[in-house]
Amino acid sequence: MQESKSIKNWVEDDRPREKMLQKGAAALTDAELLAILISSGTREKSALDLAREVLALAHNNLREAGRLNVSELQKIKGIGEARAITICAAMELGRRRQLSEGPDRAAINNSKDAARFFMPLLQDLNHEMFCVMYLNQASRLIKHEFLSSGGMTATVVDIRMILKNCLLYNANQIIIAHNHPSGSKKPSDADKSMTLKLREAAELMDIKLRDHIIIAGNDYLSMSDEGLV
Repeated sequence: MQESKSIKNWVEDDRPREKMLQKGAAALTDAELLAILISSGTREKSALDLAREVLALAHNNLREAGRLNVSELQKIKGIGEARAITICAAMELGRRRQLSEGPDRAAINNSKDAARFFMPLLQDLNHEMFCVMYLNQASRLIKHEFLSSGGMTATVVDIRMILKNCLLYNANQIIIAHNHPSGSKKPSDADKSMTLKLREAAELMDIKLRDHIIIAGNDYLSMSDEGLV
């Protein structure tokens, strides 16, 4: 008899729960986060397989996935009522969290405001992580997201993805940040080069790169304050 493809039977490196514990929720893909909600698979499909089918039903767009109702989710073989309700509840919590933050968001007026936002996200990581803050014309936060992660000393940034998301979120300004696990806040040549390329590319689209914050433990450096943006 074929064994059920539950998460507990996966190879340890492939288990999204263990991955979250080891690397943090931001390291998981959308499908892996959904797989945790789904919890277990069927005899034919793993929870991750089911999660990918949910995303495919929503054209791989989380915003579209949030619009799926219980009945629509149950069209996927292996997603019963309980699992569909769990997914819908999680999506609703996400919406409510976003709405609750909206009216009270303070403007990001300077590097200190930006560093205060990024510090808890990046200061304790032992690998480099890159984060983007998307702002409206009034300098209020629209959304933030992690776009890449790297090893102890390097991370790769996709400038095209950042600009694409600016258009998607109707952002007029961006502030970027990454951490230096070494504890040194001095920008590398690669940091300076990437910042210049992003600033120039953003300007062509009437988007302003406000700052690049480097988080180093409990300290930070603003490349804007240093005249490097």
